[in-house]
Amino acid sequence: MAKVRLENVCKQFGDVVAVKDFNLSIEDREFIVLVGPSGCGKTTTLRMVAGLETITSGNIYIKERLINRLPPKERDIAMVFQNYALYPHMTVFQNMAFGLEMRKTPKEEVRRRVHEAAEILGIEHLLDRKPKQLSGGQRQRVAVGRAIVRKPEVFLFDEPLSNLDAKLRVQTRVELKKLHERLEATAIYVTHDQVEAMTMGDRIVVMNEGVIQQVGSPLELYNAPKNKFVASFIGSPAMNFFQAELVRLGDVLSVQTPTFRLDLPNSSASDLKDYPEKRVIVGIRPEDLVETGEHVPGRTIEVIVEVIEPIGSETYIDVKAGEIPLIARVGRKTQVKRGQSFVLEPIPERIHLFDVQTEEALLRRRRD
Repeated sequence: MAKVRLENVCKQFGDVVAVKDFNLSIEDREFIVLVGPSGCGKTTTLRMVAGLETITSGNIYIKERLINRLPPKERDIAMVFQNYALYPHMTVFQNMAFGLEMRKTPKEEVRRRVHEAAEILGIEHLLDRKPKQLSGGQRQRVAVGRAIVRKPEVFLFDEPLSNLDAKLRVQTRVELKKLHERLEATAIYVTHDQVEAMTMGDRIVVMNEGVIQQVGSPLELYNAPKNKFVASFIGSPAMNFFQAELVRLGDVLSVQTPTFRLDLPNSSASDLKDYPEKRVIVGIRPEDLVETGEHVPGRTIEVIVEVIEPIGSETYIDVKAGEIPLIARVGRKTQVKRGQSFVLEPIPERIHLFDVQTEEALLRRRRD
């Protein structure tokens, strides 16, 4: 069972803490994605698992074996790098076979494994070419093939799609997910692209400044972010945020801005009954702002259209409610015009609230 476990792992570069108190258990055959902005520590974490960076403190286990001091070649891992790291003077076959040959694998076994991996990846016709004769997508397949022939317990991917164009990235991430299911191996995948993370990961680890912010399934992170950072990072376009006052009108709890008021569902009032503060951060996803007709105080927001961005299947509308900027994602058939006043209705059950100081989520949300 290729279970990977990181316990209290830290990494410092001089006075800089790159990874702090990292705890994570990765199940056998799980595809887990580390995601976060540049410099958040995700690649450093991956390199510590690979043995390319020494850990400052903590322990890393693969199959219950402590690997802190093991060299990379003894960890039973294979890594696919961002820049592919292919030898330019070797053919595709030689690149894929190199690691096996260094291990003194019999020639017939090397040939069999390389052709098997090439067939899986659809690159058998490229085995006699050199890297300079390949497209970016083909080089990426060769790099993955070099990892496959090793038959490792754990695959490590360090932003392998970042050098591909947008269309090829979409196609290749689907292929990688299918490949993982076919190989039935454990995979740890690093990316800064939250869409990539959402579409590929069984679970996602959101990191910021070397610290895990939240671990969960894609839908759990989307529906029930633990804090404002996760809420802002997961979802495209990003969640709208603005500050508001908590006010109670009879039995109804509302958030009040200088321009509009939004009544909260009864479940929200229950979650906040003991909350001492009067000011909160409100979060509403663009897709949860519904275009509507009549303005209803407490339920809708009157806005002015500033920018319209049609992207084919849907339209993004940048609007302003008084001094509060918002983005709404509406249908492609919308008739709104720039400078027009119209009405948006947030879905009440999907309004998020965060503490102004800690930025932690205040409401319980369904995770599925």
